[in-house]
Amino acid sequence: MPETTFDTVYREIFPFWDKISDKDREYICQNSADMVYQKGKNIHDGSECSGVILVRSGSLRLYMMSEEGKDITLYRLHRGDLCMLSASCVLNAVTFDVFVDAEEDSECCVIGGAAFAAVSERNPDIRIFALETAVSRFSDVMWVMQQILFMSMDKRLAIFLLDESARIESDIIALTHGQIAKYMGSAREVVSRMLKYFAGEGIVEVSRGGIKILDKNRLRKLTL
Repeated sequence: MPETTFDTVYREIFPFWDKISDKDREYICQNSADMVYQKGKNIHDGSECSGVILVRSGSLRLYMMSEEGKDITLYRLHRGDLCMLSASCVLNAVTFDVFVDAEEDSECCVIGGAAFAAVSERNPDIRIFALETAVSRFSDVMWVMQQILFMSMDKRLAIFLLDESARIESDIIALTHGQIAKYMGSAREVVSRMLKYFAGEGIVEVSRGGIKILDKNRLRKLTL
């Protein structure tokens, strides 16, 4: 992608873009890359400062992993979303490892972490933006933890199905039981049992193609 195109993209998403110098804007664009990630590709493994990632198309999943290999999805990023937690060199306060995978074929703009960090050192507006972006995502993380620790499984699954339906603007959710379990930080068997119960109650229809929501009103009542 030409530097002028990066400039156009960043002008739309970065509130600080017009506040920094032409030299700094040029430096960020020079250290940007247009990346294409295949579905299932690990983009960030927590060991390096991969940089700031802007999703142009597709979807990314951020998660934490235990020493035993069990992972918990923190949140997912879609078109127009920005990932700051992959740039640990920018956010020194982030001392835990996060992993980022492409959950479908994705196109992203990636700003080199060292370049973004260098420019942010000279521009307080960038540091404030980076911190505000990270804090907003920590709210998502706390919501995930609240669900895992304090909510019943039927309520969690109802919330997930309604949120996913709203995001894709469809009542048909083309996800496997394993994928749903991964996003919810649960076991596939638990999700399957709960979906079977929902199906028996006429709330959803389960098939090889995924899950079809039949009764959104009853699903909403489960979230209360």
